[in-house]
Formats: sequence, structure tokens, C-alpha cells
Amino acid sequence: MLNEIREISVDLHSAPMTFETGRMAKQANGAVLVKQGGTAVLVAVTASGSPREGIDFFPLSVEYREKAYAAGKFPGGFFKREGRPSSREILTCRLIDRPIRPLFPKGFRNEVQVIPIVLSTDNIHHPDILAMNGSSMALALSDIPFNGPVCSMRVGRINGEFVFNPTFQEKEESDLELIVSGSEDAVLMVEGAVQELDESVVLDAIWQTHEEIKKMVAVQKEFAARYGKEKIDIPVFVVDAELDQKVREYATGQFKEIFTIKDKLELYQKKAELAERVVEHFVEQDPECGKEVKKIIGDIERDIVRNRILTENIRTDDRALDEVREIECEVGVLDRTHGSALFTRGQTQSLVAITLGTSQDQQRKDSIEGEGFERFMLHYNFPSFSVGETGRFFGPGRREIGHGHLAETALRPLLPSEDDFPYTIRLVSEILESNGSSSMASVCAGSLAMMEAGVPLKKPVAGIAMGLIKEGEQYAVLSDIMGLEDHLGDMDFKITGTQDGITAIQIDIKISGLSREIMQKALEQAKRGRMHILGEMNKVIEGARDNISEYAPRLILLTVPVSKIKDVIGPGGKTIRNIVEVTGVKIDIDDDGKVHIASVDEEAAKKAVEMVKCLVEDPEIGRTYTGKVVRICNFGAFVEILPGTDGLVHISKLARRRVNTVEEILTEGDIIPVKVLDIDKQGRVSLSYIDALEEQAKK
Repeated sequence: MLNEIREISVDLHSAPMTFETGRMAKQANGAVLVKQGGTAVLVAVTASGSPREGIDFFPLSVEYREKAYAAGKFPGGFFKREGRPSSREILTCRLIDRPIRPLFPKGFRNEVQVIPIVLSTDNIHHPDILAMNGSSMALALSDIPFNGPVCSMRVGRINGEFVFNPTFQEKEESDLELIVSGSEDAVLMVEGAVQELDESVVLDAIWQTHEEIKKMVAVQKEFAARYGKEKIDIPVFVVDAELDQKVREYATGQFKEIFTIKDKLELYQKKAELAERVVEHFVEQDPECGKEVKKIIGDIERDIVRNRILTENIRTDDRALDEVREIECEVGVLDRTHGSALFTRGQTQSLVAITLGTSQDQQRKDSIEGEGFERFMLHYNFPSFSVGETGRFFGPGRREIGHGHLAETALRPLLPSEDDFPYTIRLVSEILESNGSSSMASVCAGSLAMMEAGVPLKKPVAGIAMGLIKEGEQYAVLSDIMGLEDHLGDMDFKITGTQDGITAIQIDIKISGLSREIMQKALEQAKRGRMHILGEMNKVIEGARDNISEYAPRLILLTVPVSKIKDVIGPGGKTIRNIVEVTGVKIDIDDDGKVHIASVDEEAAKKAVEMVKCLVEDPEIGRTYTGKVVRICNFGAFVEILPGTDGLVHISKLARRRVNTVEEILTEGDIIPVKVLDIDKQGRVSLSYIDALEEQAKK
């Protein structure tokens, strides 16, 4: 039989999730088709036959792709085929990579590639969750060494109740959106957005989701046990025990002295110099041992830092475990931007500049879910000089996109509505120094910059990165971790929020067995740190400026009846072009009648508003207007009181005396005051010239 198809299903909230193998991509080491409703994702995994030489890391790559045909669409743009991955595809790659990477054997150096492809989507069930679970299942079925499975689930909260794997529509109604990945024993990753909820709610969401994850893990284990391939025996890099002992005896004391240096650049320089001397010392005895010695040195550094924290409560910069580094905040540091802020915490520094624009500046989004526009964006840049290195300049990498997305997610819940503040908002975070948690610095600087720019942010937002050192039952939770503590620690936990609750969360856990108690302690300690940071930020600026920058466009939003849009545009666009020429403003009109008027000149914007209002205004009985005589006839004169609206001044309403001909008093082109006397059922307007004159005389 050419195709021997095998399936297994797990019941979920909206529809069963089905895993199928044996029909597609059979030459890969492992492949699975994951389906839920009308959404289907194929995941294929492959591995090289031999280790990659000369590297000290695991070469894993994840390439998630969404195909336009999956939604019955053509790719947008000039070229009608898929090109470079979108930001959303890159973010999904990161979501897949982070929980599975720690589950490969230590010292495993064979290249592994995971490729999930979205083949079909019903815009009901999320393809990213299918891709995450399919990646684990494909690895579990394959012959590639993998200590899984690991399962992933999205959780929302609607009317106070948790909803697991909500549909697209349900996600829009939720005040929480977390993606949780875990094994049978532990939570491995959390990422998502929260609408200012308390830490206890987030903790409950994570732990209840893990209970649901356990059910999916059981299904994967059953399927892999029945149909999975036998894992191949791949050589893993192991250090010689005798050499390990010699290097430790020779170098541990010297490295302990190095790790008393507080400055990051000096520490890294001294550490590199000592490592080079140690390698040279042992290579003189055995020219082939250099690679092993470098690995041992890394283990020595890890042990020194971790043991000092656990046994002495001493961090490399002598801070207390829950202490936040020194903070400096500045706003208005750039003269010609619409707003700016510089946030420095220890040796991490973010400069954020803000630009305010019109609806035409919104980011157009085209994905398999459909088209849309985004009025808020945060772009994160990490130049090599921020860590004292040289490097080539390319477009944003996966790290930049991931960090920018996290900071953007943190700030988004506090943005004013488009009706209250109809601007497109772009933040750019330039990381000028980095020693841990530059994404959290971007959140703080972004919040400060928006308030300095006059964006009516509902509340200030701050972020902090937490770490964990755990050996057996002994553990230490670290606040505001530095780069070294992140690299050598067991958890990278980023959390953002206001004084009232959490707005975003991202957790990567490198060990198994993280208890609810540790997670709760980390959340409570993070809250104290966040409150401290908010206090430092409030010393500089507590709320939004009353006015936006003089260099920012004055943007006014008004709504006109849909039936009046044609009056604003005019025949062939003549009317709207005239407003632009007279005032110099920029005008956009939406199909729903929203009129966006933008100008750096506030007076010009106000003038344009009045011109638009006149175009759509209906005449009011009893009101006096200044109008132009457009036509004279035997029985009276027609006067234009509003653009496109004429009224008749009967000859009897020109004066209190008898008037023989209209020309005795009026001439075409005259600008005169007239009062509206009546508007009949057909919309015809009756005007009086003499009543308007008498009213003016009384004033």
C-alpha cells in the first residue's frame, strides 16, 4: 500500500484536533498533518546525518510559512508568490522554537530543521497552535533524538471564565490571550497579552492551561509509541572527565576573582583574556583539546555565578536578589521629533522616538486571515555597538521583531481610542546599550515618549525581566536580570504592566519542574520591581502633555452623514481640492463618513473644519446666514446660504415698503445677510432680507 495513513484525535473546545501521518512528506525524518475544523498545517522535520563541526551550539531552525492559497487568496504586492516571511510568521517561528529547543540532548550538534506549512485555514481555528503541536508530534514520531513531547495551547478569558483554544471570534471578546507550552511535568513557555489583570488571574490561567496540556501530551505519547520511529544513536559532544578536573583545578580560582568585577565590558574583557590563557596552557600539552577546554570554561563560569547566588545571595554586581539597577529617565531629548525619551537602567539604555501621523500612515496588513490596517506600531533596533561589538547592518532579525512585538503588546492596552486620539502612532526604540532586558527598557521609554508627545495614554507602563537559579530544591528568584544572569540562569521571565495590573508576559523556562510556588514568587517580586520602576518614571512625567509637538500634524476627526460625502468631495473632487488649496491641509474621507483633517498649522486645520461643516450643514429655521445672490427673477432672488443650498428671498421680504423690481435692491453676486423663515416638506428654504437687516440693527 502506497500510503498507510494513521490518525489520532483529541477533543478540544471548538472542534477535535486530528494528527495524521503516513500520507504526506514521507521522505522527511518525521511528518504530520494537523487538522482542526477547516484549518490544516503540515509539519515536516529533518536532521543532518552528522554533527556540524566547529560550533558550540545546537543548530536548530524553524521555518513556519502561511500559504495564500490556504485562504483562497493571491499574495499581495507586485509579485504573485510568497516571499520573505511576514512578522507574524517570524513570531510563530519563535513560539515553536522556544519550547522545543531545550528538549534536545545536550551536546547534540546535528542540524535540525522544522518546517510547518499552513495548507488550509477556516479563520475559525488558529494555525499557529496547530503548527506548535504538529512540530512536537513530528519530532516525537521521527528518529531524531527529542525529549518531548511538548504541547501548546491558547487560553482566553470571557466573562471571567477561562476558554481553552478559543476561536478567532472568541479571542476578540477575551481580556486575556496567553499561549502556554508545556511537557507532562512542567510549563516551558508562556507568552501573551493581558488587559491589566491581577497576577493571581494570570497564574491561574497558566496552571489551568497546563492541566489541559497534559491531556494533549498523553495523546502525543500514545501516537508516538504506536507509530514512531526508533531514535537513532547520534554522537553527542562529551568532555573528558580527567581533563575537566584538571581545568577546574587550574582555572576556577582565577575566574572567581574575575567575577568580582562590576562593569560589564571590563568583566567580559578580563574573562575573555583569562579564557584565552587557560586554553593556551592546555593546548600546549594537547593541541586537540582546545574545544573541550572552552566547554569546561563555560561550565566553570556557570557554576561560579550560580553557586554565589544560591549559597551567598551575591550577584555579580553585588545587588540584592530583588533589587533593581539604578534608573535614569529623560524626556524631550530630541528637538525635532514629535516626542522622545531616554530610559537607562544599569547598563541597558533605550532611546525611543515617536512620530504621529494620519490614517494614510497606517500599516497595511495582508495575511491569510484577511486585510487590515494597524494604527500603532513599535519598531525595535539592536545595533552591534550596543554591546560594544562590530557587525554588519541587515534588516530586522527574528530577535528584533520578537522584542519589538513584546514591547508593542505591553503598551497597546493603554492606548486611547481612535475617536479620542485619531493619530497613527509609530515608536522606534534604538537600543544604545544592552546588558539585559532591552525589550523591557523599550516599554518604559515608549511609555515616557508617548506621554511627552501628548498621547493621552491611560496609564504609564513599565516592564521588568526576572530570572531564576535552581539546583535541586534550592532556588533564587532574581529581579532585573543582567545578560550574564540570563545566559547562565534557568528562566527568562519578562512581565509588563501598570500600577493596576499586567499587560504582557513572556516566560522561557530552561528546566523542568518549575512549581506554582516559584512562579507565584516571581510574579509577586516582579510586581514590586514594576512599582519601583513606575515610581522612578513618574518623577519625570506623570501623565500626557496637554499639547502635541509643534512639529506634529494637528489632526481633527469629524463625522459627516454618508449622504453628504459627495458634497464634501464635489464633482470630480473639485470641492475637496479647493479646501486643500485654500488651507494647505491634508484631508482623508472614509466610506463611513469620517473626515480626517491634518495640518501642522492649527489655524489652517480649524479653517478647513469650518469649510467642511458648511458643506454638510443643513439650514436652520430662525438662523441668520451670510449668503450670495446667485439668481434674480421677477418674484425674488435666490441666495446661496450654504454650499449647495439655495433659498428664496421673496420680493415682499426685501423691504418694509413696496418694491417694484428686485433690481432696485439686489444685484447678482451681492453678499447679503438673510434669515431662514421656513423650510417646507420638499426642502425649499424661505428667506428674508429685511428681517436679517433689522436684527443686525438691533445689535
